[in-house]
Amino acid sequence: MPNELLDVVDELDCIVDRRPRREIHASGLRHRAVHILVFNNHGELFLQKRSMLKDLNRGLWDSSAAGHVDAGETYGDCAPRELKEELGVAAEDLKALFKLQACPELGMEFVQVYRAEHNGPFELAADEIDEGDWFRPAAIDDRVARDDPTMTETFKIIWRHYRQHVPPAEV
Repeated sequence: MPNELLDVVDELDCIVDRRPRREIHASGLRHRAVHILVFNNHGELFLQKRSMLKDLNRGLWDSSAAGHVDAGETYGDCAPRELKEELGVAAEDLKALFKLQACPELGMEFVQVYRAEHNGPFELAADEIDEGDWFRPAAIDDRVARDDPTMTETFKIIWRHYRQHVPPAEV
């Protein structure tokens, strides 16, 4: 997917150009992504372990589902597409939680974060995900607090923001 076309955006997240993914990453240009946090009815979060075939963050634990917003696509269109592509489930209750500003720590991505509820089972996309598992929020808190190197930096940033800004009833 290095040649997929993505929108290049400015500091206000307004589209200014369209370029191949590889070029955007190589040049450090701002672009868009979504991350979806999928919780089950026990309050556990499903995390995916990224495929060793991925070009970035291979073998690291990450959000339940995530991906780039394609050129001409909206955040709202991208999130259910990624959920279907990566986990094989339809998104019926996606809720937009917050948007993080593009910065070097996030790979220059504006990241729109969503929440969904699903108990599985999932059909993991073999080219995207090596494995997945459910984790209790307290266990994730501990791993993030220890700056666990087996988790993506983006997920750790998302989780810290989620825990600080999302009302306790939704955590």
